[in-house]
Amino acid sequence: MIAPGRAIGVLGGGQLGRMFAQAAQGLGYRVHVYEPSGPSPAGAVADRETCAPYEDLASLEAFARSVDVVTYEFENIPSEPLRVVEGIVALRPASSVLHVCQNRSREKAWLSANGFPHARYAEALGGDIGEAAGAVGLPCVVKTADFGYDGKGQMRIATEQDLAQASAIFRGRRCVVEQWVDFEREISVICARTAAGETRTFPAAENLHANHILDLSIVPARIAPQVEQAARRLAERLAGALGVVGLLAVEMFLTRPGDLLVNEVAPRPHNSGHWSMDGGETSQFEQHVRAVCGLPLGPSGARNPTVMVNILGDAWLRGGGAMAEPDWGAVLAEPRARLHLYGKPDPRPGRKMGHFTVQGSDIEETLGLARAIKARL
Repeated sequence: MIAPGRAIGVLGGGQLGRMFAQAAQGLGYRVHVYEPSGPSPAGAVADRETCAPYEDLASLEAFARSVDVVTYEFENIPSEPLRVVEGIVALRPASSVLHVCQNRSREKAWLSANGFPHARYAEALGGDIGEAAGAVGLPCVVKTADFGYDGKGQMRIATEQDLAQASAIFRGRRCVVEQWVDFEREISVICARTAAGETRTFPAAENLHANHILDLSIVPARIAPQVEQAARRLAERLAGALGVVGLLAVEMFLTRPGDLLVNEVAPRPHNSGHWSMDGGETSQFEQHVRAVCGLPLGPSGARNPTVMVNILGDAWLRGGGAMAEPDWGAVLAEPRARLHLYGKPDPRPGRKMGHFTVQGSDIEETLGLARAIKARL
């Protein structure tokens, strides 16, 4: 066990690192953030921040020697720095987990080899997606193998015209082409797992997207109890098979016939788990701290029906392209709502700037209130 009062290192300085740092400090830990791009949202609240490239091995080694355990808040980290860190201090989850999850091709191959349900797919590792699309059939989705998040690096293909356009866009890039899933719900389950194998799953969140970016997460998800149980068992099995120490977020499709298909996995806190900061018995960020430090895991239930709403940079846009501060009073005047901003100075369309949560006693009424607040915001 890495006891409170010790130091935790975080690779990456975004909003997930920021909220992780705040949760860790609440338990008495010190936090050291390593962020290549300069002063960051996480670094603004951390006890210490190192701003240096991942290729700066001297700075990376000094960072690793200054802490008692290291975790990460996003997947797009080169493998060599991870090996450097892992040679000095415990990295949780391990680099082997990140190696699978940071590349869609490796992730799909791992799911297939380990018998986990997923959509039919074909690889287009040379960038020629025509053959892969032919093997999968239309409609389908082409996704770059690396560096994809929030809908970046992917495109839905429904017609031959779409295929021609996608072939030009993705030429020369390593891609995965997936069968289009006619789903009833998109859900996600976050599983916490310790080095001793203790696991806890959070309730399934129902996720609604807009322009490929998460818009709303709804807890409890509007699914049958047996589907909820199956989704949580699936997340536990995945975390165990990967050997995760920390958190694993599992995005799934619930198909119209009632099957669950794994879409993507992320070995870190997840946007769809932000509801737990206000509506959970333990937040996903505190649970992550507990898991990587070997503390007993906290209870993972929901205190109340909760809806989380993302706040994007679009909320600053006004007519004619002008920018203006959103009406924060729309959130702050509602007693059942809680506002969380990420400290980012530059609002841009599609950029996650914050979120708010709304709690209630009835999920449909709570969802209606959340949407009304969003409209006023």
